[in-house]
Amino acid sequence: MRIANLAGRLALLTGDTGHTGDTGNGSDGSDGSGAGGAVDVSAGGFDTDPRAVFAQWDALLRWSADVDPATAVPYKESDLRAPVPEPRQIFAVALNYRPHTAEAGYEEPAQPLVFTKFPSCLTGPYGTIDLPPGHVDWELEMVAVIGRDAHRVPEEDGWDPVVALTVGQDLSERIVQLAGRPAQFSLGKSFPGFGPVGPALVGVDELADRDDLELTCELNGERVQHDRTSNMIFPVPRLVAHLSAICPLRPGDLIFTGTPAGVGNRRTPQRFIGPDDTLVSRIGGLGEMRHTFRSAR
Repeated sequence: MRIANLAGRLALLTGDTGHTGDTGNGSDGSDGSGAGGAVDVSAGGFDTDPRAVFAQWDALLRWSADVDPATAVPYKESDLRAPVPEPRQIFAVALNYRPHTAEAGYEEPAQPLVFTKFPSCLTGPYGTIDLPPGHVDWELEMVAVIGRDAHRVPEEDGWDPVVALTVGQDLSERIVQLAGRPAQFSLGKSFPGFGPVGPALVGVDELADRDDLELTCELNGERVQHDRTSNMIFPVPRLVAHLSAICPLRPGDLIFTGTPAGVGNRRTPQRFIGPDDTLVSRIGGLGEMRHTFRSAR
């Protein structure tokens, strides 16, 4: 099931929802034309408010299995918005891939290193993002979506409250992020538009292997990040157990699970996003986001 926020209404996406294959080589061979369609969930008698998606999740899952793709209608990618518009909590994990930990000059952490992004930074999977002054960097991440209340979840049950996965970018302005001793990450990662998410919520049961998805990030057509989620130091069940041991998790909470190696501030010379740049964020099985950038007005 691929549920999206289409112009403020819940919709089931069918067919080719854009770059959802996983060939293992960083490209799925599709043209990104969005050949699939959308079915408004009102066709199944459901509430179309995106904030109601988790209360209806199990029923939506059953309904989606019987939807006739012929009833889908074309949609504009520009109408896709953040599939979870108002999460109560957004957690993010630092240094969760060994090559990224090495490029940052740190030893492998003994437990997850967690910071937060503020919900006001969320934006949809396509569009233009304003660049604030400073050094804006990319960080492609798989995002785990909590669909059920969860507190003190044992690691062996860590997938249970996760109903969906999606693509995310933990965009970061490095000057604000790294200012001060110790540095406080959250503000530098929460400018408007610094939390693109989408294009849809993909039910975890739809994925052949939810623990091993291919991640590819491209800047102006150049591949800058590539890895697989199976290489995370702390996989999703460990993250859920760690977080829920401290904070009760609520439906709609998002967990940005960490970024692979290849970020701009660890390159020689450093490289950052500039006006008119195009960033493509792709995860096999989950879809693709595309964003352009402009100087903040």
